[in-house]
Amino acid sequence: MKTKRLILVTSPPASGKTYISKKISEKLRHVVYLDKDTLIPLSKQIFVVAGQEYDRSSDFFEKYIRDYEYTAIVDLALEALQYDDKALINAPFTREIRSPEYMNNLKEKLKDYHAKLTVIWVITKPEVIHQRMIERNSDRDTWKLENWDQYISEVDFSIPSTIDDKNDDLDFLEFYNSSEEEYTESMERIVSLLENE
Repeated sequence: MKTKRLILVTSPPASGKTYISKKISEKLRHVVYLDKDTLIPLSKQIFVVAGQEYDRSSDFFEKYIRDYEYTAIVDLALEALQYDDKALINAPFTREIRSPEYMNNLKEKLKDYHAKLTVIWVITKPEVIHQRMIERNSDRDTWKLENWDQYISEVDFSIPSTIDDKNDDLDFLEFYNSSEEEYTESMERIVSLLENE
């Protein structure tokens, strides 16, 4: 039986995840693309119903919404793997990617779907991220841009060490994205690896 893949494209915000995720999905065969941001309209409604100001950096969001967004998007991906070879999730997975417990539990779940995990970590320089965040002009970045020094000092750019399967060369792939040349090389390399498995 062919091994299926759950692909997580992850990184700090504004590193280029969405663009890269979509381009990889366009180039791969038999892949279902999922973006956690698709759940934002539902999350915004939870703020409304609760009478809370919309703020994805708030304690309310952390307590009542954040983790449920991740649960929902992963469940959708697992469902997709019942019908196709690959499911790709575009989401930061900021804490999850550094939690051995979370990642091991996810790998165990994937066994039920005859699937393995691939994490694509997007590496982009902070100054490039700052410029992209200004250019995309999204309300989710308002606090970050207004408090840039504080925000960027709290972002962990280190490469996650929780993903290390000695029996799987595709468990962790680095996508360099601070220049056009880096992007092109990374795109060709990663698509080739995933398609020729």
